[in-house]
Amino acid sequence: MTEPAPRASDADATPEPDTAAFGPDADSAIAIVGMSGRFPGAPDLDTYWANLRDGVCSITDFTRAELLADGTDPADLSRPEHVPAKGYLADADRFDTEMFGFNRTEAATLDPQHRLLLETAWAALEDAGQDPLAVPTRTGVYVGGSPTEHMLAAHTDRRLAASLGAMQTRILTDREFLAPWISYRLGLEGPSLTVQTACSTSLTAVHLAAQALLLGECDTALAGGVSVDTVRRQGYVHYEGGIFAPDGRCRPFDERAGGTVPGNGVGVVVLRRLSDALADGDPIRAVLRGSALTNDGATKVGFTAPGVEQQTAAIVEAWSAAGLAPSAAQYVETHGTATELGDRIELAAATEAFAAETDTPGTGDRPRIGIGSVKSNIGHLDAAAGVASLIKTVLMLEHATLAPTVNLSRPHPELRLDASPFHVVDRPAPWPRPAEGPRRAGVSSLGIGGTNVHVVLEQAPDRPRPPAPADRHAANPTNLTNAATRAAPVTEILPLSARTETALTALAAKLATALRAPGAPSLADTAHTLRTARTPMAVRAYVLASDRAEAADRLTALAEGRPWTGQEEGPDTDGPRELGELWLKGDSVPWPKSRDGARRVSLPTYPFEGETFGALTLPTATAAPGAEGTTEPIGTGTRPDDLTPAVSAILAEALGLDENAPIAPETTYFSAGGDSLTAVHLVGRLRDDLGIDVPITLFLEELTLQELAVRIVEAKEPDAAEDSLDALLAEFEAEE
Repeated sequence: MTEPAPRASDADATPEPDTAAFGPDADSAIAIVGMSGRFPGAPDLDTYWANLRDGVCSITDFTRAELLADGTDPADLSRPEHVPAKGYLADADRFDTEMFGFNRTEAATLDPQHRLLLETAWAALEDAGQDPLAVPTRTGVYVGGSPTEHMLAAHTDRRLAASLGAMQTRILTDREFLAPWISYRLGLEGPSLTVQTACSTSLTAVHLAAQALLLGECDTALAGGVSVDTVRRQGYVHYEGGIFAPDGRCRPFDERAGGTVPGNGVGVVVLRRLSDALADGDPIRAVLRGSALTNDGATKVGFTAPGVEQQTAAIVEAWSAAGLAPSAAQYVETHGTATELGDRIELAAATEAFAAETDTPGTGDRPRIGIGSVKSNIGHLDAAAGVASLIKTVLMLEHATLAPTVNLSRPHPELRLDASPFHVVDRPAPWPRPAEGPRRAGVSSLGIGGTNVHVVLEQAPDRPRPPAPADRHAANPTNLTNAATRAAPVTEILPLSARTETALTALAAKLATALRAPGAPSLADTAHTLRTARTPMAVRAYVLASDRAEAADRLTALAEGRPWTGQEEGPDTDGPRELGELWLKGDSVPWPKSRDGARRVSLPTYPFEGETFGALTLPTATAAPGAEGTTEPIGTGTRPDDLTPAVSAILAEALGLDENAPIAPETTYFSAGGDSLTAVHLVGRLRDDLGIDVPITLFLEELTLQELAVRIVEAKEPDAAEDSLDALLAEFEAEE
């Protein structure tokens, strides 16, 4: 993987107070303190940036064999209108189940969008320097998703409803529960909204999250979106005059533009008020200065058609909210679908918004504003399209580089770009800091139905860095003049933990790569972040080091499973090593006070593993790998004299347990993953399948699964109902 380039906001920093770096506007601006995403061709943001910077088109062309293997009808492949291409998201059906507390039955039913969004929210919080399970409770969640094949299949599968329950099936698959699942699994008590505005969903979610922060409804917010219509490799059908391209390539603003290409992906950003982020030393990646939301209403030719007037209004209002003129922009990331009507109207609206404040083309000294569209790289991600554009623009601001829009030959003459304030960025270009202020950009996202969003972004404010500690390998003991002023090297302890050994070694390797990259965080910041901003897990390790190079070498040795063979450790390592041994034992560790000026920084996030769960598919499609057997009920229709095996089978299925595998005697209903909603389902299932009526309170008792099965069977005894009633009456009499 390409090593990340240094972030320009760090490289250009000048020593000045944080509060003065942004001025009084810090109270009305929003800091983007963390990000995570998975996009076509990019399992992480470092790869995403490398692809964008290098002008890579990540749309996949599928082979006939691949499409047939994933269930495409051979008759469809023979149609001349069929286009075997998509912005395909690899491994979209994998999920680290145990990390989020789902049993296997629940995980197989859980929609892939829910799975991806949970993992991406976790990673975004880690990127923000937060322990995902210890985030301040006033954290809001604002996300949205697309309709999925999995959800439709689940809602029409009677066998699944019979084995798991209709309500539980809906909660695990319906997109309206995308936000609540994140809030529940991460313990977040701020507002939790699932947002739906079609293609502008995720940028609308960012706007709503920013407004909630400014209104004081929460202090931190997660915002973004996901779109995985199917985990299968699947092409599409091109219709003349439709929105999809005839050749499997999206070409915004190009003379060959013929439409967009569908794609899948997920992205989440972590937002805080800028003043709070500065005060708390958060790793600020960019600043959201303003945003606006409009709808076209009836000012357009049809429901699905875009409109100029309200697109213009969204741009003007966003820059006004930022307290800036549109002329302050150097770049605009457009919606850019490459459809004939969409590009023309979007460019007309942007021209009207920016032209009033920008020098007339060909006059004055102001350069044209660059424009581009990430859809040329990854396709149209529907509900996740806006956050994909946002993250792209933040990365460009950080790296001071404009990424090219790909698949371009010559601008479409009907767009009349020469008469506009814009030029299409068609090759990588440096993005220098303007003399009159920081780098600034706008991002637009437009939804079918007319919901338009525009946000104003600015590079992160310059922040002072503490003096770098001495590198013991570079110190010159004979230089007595400088030795007196040189700080002594400090041995830092870097604790690591994961759920499995393979995840731990992967994490060590990723961290080693990050510490060797240009612009890597200081060792003190790295140690501080690992000690304060990661969830402690069962499999643990640590390394001791006094500089980044040594830390990287030791992490590499750890990842490769070989002993450290570098320089001998000095006497200052005794204390850190004692703490490391406590860490390995799982004890509470009294970590030393972090070095003055140490900050939480962006480091590699948890390397999720997880098995392949596939996805539910509609009856006309071939079942995806890993989905077989997940919905077939067991133990139904059998009524032997001893009902214990049938009861045990129903319990095992509802809890996702292997009924043929040994279960620890002490395993209880709750420790096996049961909850009150599953109990409601089990009460109905036991009644319908086995004719056993049990009170739901039985599941709330601290019983092992073996004891629970016995008690359920006992409830079938002829006199069980009378005995239960007699016991209840006796209890009432005793209370009187």
